[in-house]
Amino acid sequence: MLMKRIHYILLLLFACTSVVFAEEVKFVASVSKTQVATGERIQITFSLNSNGSGFTPPDFTGFQVLSGPNQSSSMSWVNGAMSANVSFSYILLAVKTGEYTIKPASIVVDGDKRMSNALQIKVVKGQAVPQTNAPSSQSRSGRQENMGNPQDISKDLFIRAVVDKTDVYTGEQLTVRYKLYTRVNLQVNDFDKLPDLNGFWSQDVDDKAQDMNWKTESYNGASYHVTDIKQTILFPQRSGDLTVDPLVMSVTVRQSRPARDIIDDFFGAFEDVPYKIKSKPVTVHVKPLPQEGRPEGFTGAVGTFAISASLDKEELKSNEALNYKLRISGSGNIKLLKELNVDFPADFEKYDPKVTDNISERLDGVSGTREYDYLLIPRSEGTFTIPSHTFSYFNPSEKKYVALSTKPFQVKVNKGVSEENPTAVLPRDQQDISILDKDIRYIKTSSDNLHQKGESLYESYIYYLLLLIGPVLFILAIAFRKWQVRHNSDLVKVKSRKANKIALRHLSNAKTQLSAGNAQAFYEDVFKGIYGYLSNKLNIPVANLTKETIIGQLKSKSVDEQLIHQLIETLNMCEMARYAPVSGISEREVFEKAKNMINDIENKL
Repeated sequence: MLMKRIHYILLLLFACTSVVFAEEVKFVASVSKTQVATGERIQITFSLNSNGSGFTPPDFTGFQVLSGPNQSSSMSWVNGAMSANVSFSYILLAVKTGEYTIKPASIVVDGDKRMSNALQIKVVKGQAVPQTNAPSSQSRSGRQENMGNPQDISKDLFIRAVVDKTDVYTGEQLTVRYKLYTRVNLQVNDFDKLPDLNGFWSQDVDDKAQDMNWKTESYNGASYHVTDIKQTILFPQRSGDLTVDPLVMSVTVRQSRPARDIIDDFFGAFEDVPYKIKSKPVTVHVKPLPQEGRPEGFTGAVGTFAISASLDKEELKSNEALNYKLRISGSGNIKLLKELNVDFPADFEKYDPKVTDNISERLDGVSGTREYDYLLIPRSEGTFTIPSHTFSYFNPSEKKYVALSTKPFQVKVNKGVSEENPTAVLPRDQQDISILDKDIRYIKTSSDNLHQKGESLYESYIYYLLLLIGPVLFILAIAFRKWQVRHNSDLVKVKSRKANKIALRHLSNAKTQLSAGNAQAFYEDVFKGIYGYLSNKLNIPVANLTKETIIGQLKSKSVDEQLIHQLIETLNMCEMARYAPVSGISEREVFEKAKNMINDIENKL
């Protein structure tokens, strides 16, 4: 009892010290009920209002862990300030009556170890719990001791790659779900290697409802806790047998170990053991699209689609703007549609279309709409016809091609105000050109003046000036070369000068990922852009570049502390976006913020 009191006093002193030095960081434990009967379930949640790592749960003596840790994360950006919240929850089953103390959990925040509060739970007599659901400490200890290497727990912890179909056509969408099965207490750390998925166009499913949503599932006659750790929609790009590559993950398994002393015997002894788990590859047979019945102009659309067209006006004056919209909706490889080849009257000047997507990715596939908005300018008066446009696709469920057509439009173009003797401006692909009476003036055929100019060229100052240009350019080239060698002799300064260009290249890649809707790749490129810029600007290798080093170096160069704070917040947000969706700020705002911060630092340094 004395040791227990000393233990609690030390924890209390540590908690008080943490509050004094970091009042803004709170790590709190809460329980759904403080009194429960045997056979009933409770939920314990450990909540942190900041970013943290290395979460270590306590020992749940007297309870059986049914699910957990179930991790959830969220981030928000309010009035320029970023806030993060992380929680770890467990579902416990009360096994034995008595009064129990759930000791504090721990987590590391900015290099400091934080402890949660302890919980007091009273278990009263209720429903009897079968012994099979609460194995004895002896059998449990024996089982844990046998998990000394990864092969010993291969039946208790593994990843399965589950595809919804293995026989598809080229371009037909299918879904792969990487599911984590476990019967041990674990912490998910990170993906070691994401699948390459060669031969597929892939799109990850960002389903917030599926984030670490643990369920109980029976597999091969055994019951497991199961969650989806990655969901991806695939579109095979070629025929043949394609392989859905394995996913490799590092996890930490909490195992009990024999007590080494009386303290371990009283409080319980355990250790965290790292493991690597890997899913098995899955083969998908991809059939080529049939040649029979393939419509002329088919461009590879696979799925089920509909098409419609609209015109904002059917009567206007020449040289006025006209908007023609084509809308394709449905499900399938809509993101991979090629540019449409729409025929317009030759007298219409056509601009490249503005493409607008409203597409969602879910487990049932990719669906939505793509809209092509054409700006047209008729250059002459008359009545013109915008012909119907034909769009064809292959329906894999019906195994046939389908051709759809839009309705044609009649457009009446009246004479414009400034159309008197106009010079027509037509696209390069238009060949109908009207010759107007004032387009061609009288051309002189006499060459006397030309001969006179040719004979006087060698006697003019231009001739001698041309003779001097060559030597002068040669001398300038030598001088420029010497300046360039001297200018690039200091490698540190060269890296500093090129830092902004390298950062802009990463941000350009991030902008491309933003346009493609790939949020995870977008945040990775923004993170690389900022880190690469700081590495070159501060002349510190990326491997040695830590957030503490960044803060110290920028402060030593008199960079504004608010700018440094925003920079670190953005880096933290990019790291967090790998595990959880970011709320409260759009990717476009993150992109602009990163670009502005790099420009501000460049101006300071």
